[in-house]
Amino acid sequence: MDTTQRTDQQRSADRRRRELLEAADRVVLRDGPQASMNAIAAEAGITKPILYRHFGDKGGLYAALAKRHTDALLDSLRAALDAPADRRERVESTLDTYLAAIEARPQVYRFLMHPAEGGGGADQGFDVGKHSAPLLRRMGEELAQVIEERVDLGPGGQQLARAWGHGIVGMMHAAGDWWLGERPCSRADLVRFLADLLWGRLAAAGDRVGGPGF
Repeated sequence: MDTTQRTDQQRSADRRRRELLEAADRVVLRDGPQASMNAIAAEAGITKPILYRHFGDKGGLYAALAKRHTDALLDSLRAALDAPADRRERVESTLDTYLAAIEARPQVYRFLMHPAEGGGGADQGFDVGKHSAPLLRRMGEELAQVIEERVDLGPGGQQLARAWGHGIVGMMHAAGDWWLGERPCSRADLVRFLADLLWGRLAAAGDRVGGPGF
């Protein structure tokens, strides 16, 4: 097989994989945590064995969907952090970006972070617990890198940035989960409450010399 043929086959496989992920997204938007491999295969117009052939198993499909949505969320968070505004405004914008994302697509959020409740058949539900923690760790590491690059934290700054990154992500996740379920206040109020909680040493720290600023 020559290089051109291999490239064409890879492009075709990549395109088919994207189509299957888009079908899976439609099912997740409709069914949330109750999304099943059977429903996704039916939406894509294929049999379940073909779906397994592309993703291996439920875990493989979940990981692909999680990467798709996490990549998009991280791009949005980076844009909020890079906006031309003062530090407090960017912190609030970043918090709001996260909350807006889970508010706009609550079924996707619940699929990624919550197991199906009351599922009947063997095909119901995905092993959410096995995969959701790595998503949060990835977001924590990404945020830690942003903090380390931008804020002068002095000696031990890398360790502190990682603690802050994972702590902020944990706070956003826990507070956002509570808020999405109960809606005890407006999104704007929650953004302000969380920003107030963060606004201690983060406000006092200077920008890192040579960094992009924060």
